Amino acid sequence: MDKIYHDLNEYAAMHSSKSSELLYQLERETHLKTLAPVMLSGSLQGQFLRLLSLLIKPEFILEIGTFTGYGSLCLAEGLTQTGQLHTIEPNAETLFIAEKYFNLSPFKHQIFTHHGKAENVIPNLSIPFFDLIYLDGGKRDYAMHYDLIIDKVKPGGLILADNVLWSGKVLHPKNEDSQIIHTFNTKILEDSRVDNLLLPIRDGLMVMRRT
Repeated sequence: MDKIYHDLNEYAAMHSSKSSELLYQLERETHLKTLAPVMLSGSLQGQFLRLLSLLIKPEFILEIGTFTGYGSLCLAEGLTQTGQLHTIEPNAETLFIAEKYFNLSPFKHQIFTHHGKAENVIPNLSIPFFDLIYLDGGKRDYAMHYDLIIDKVKPGGLILADNVLWSGKVLHPKNEDSQIIHTFNTKILEDSRVDNLLLPIRDGLMVMRRT
């Protein structure tokens, strides 16, 4: 079953719009220079993030968890001409790589990086409301990050949360991490402030619409 799932994902990626050369180079450098390249969004999910952003044409995007910036660059594709993407990352080494590629992109004047923990950065952001928020930081902090941002999303805006299937371990949570993710998924399901759809893309992507 795992091989079929892998092959289907490969097939889906092959039959989807191709990523840019810049993203290809970023993916390559991430695999060469980081200890956990699996954290990269990757082509298929990256194209999905790009498509959602193109559809809603956000003025303001907030990303929690930059890593090396692959998802940031995909989301930036949909920004309005005057739009801004603010991305938060506590790891200075991966943020250094991200900033290198942001400066090589057409969005270098629209992407603003913040080095630090989300709970310290978010209260000091001058943007009152966001059209799209992407949660991809520490999974143990998802519930806290969600509570920090839920009232900063415009009605009709989107919140995305990555890795919510946790390699399938949420089906039978046996350790603390999988239980935390399962509890987060249940929290979202029971929150009347959002409509949600959990998609089995890559490691699971929760899509929420602020009502």
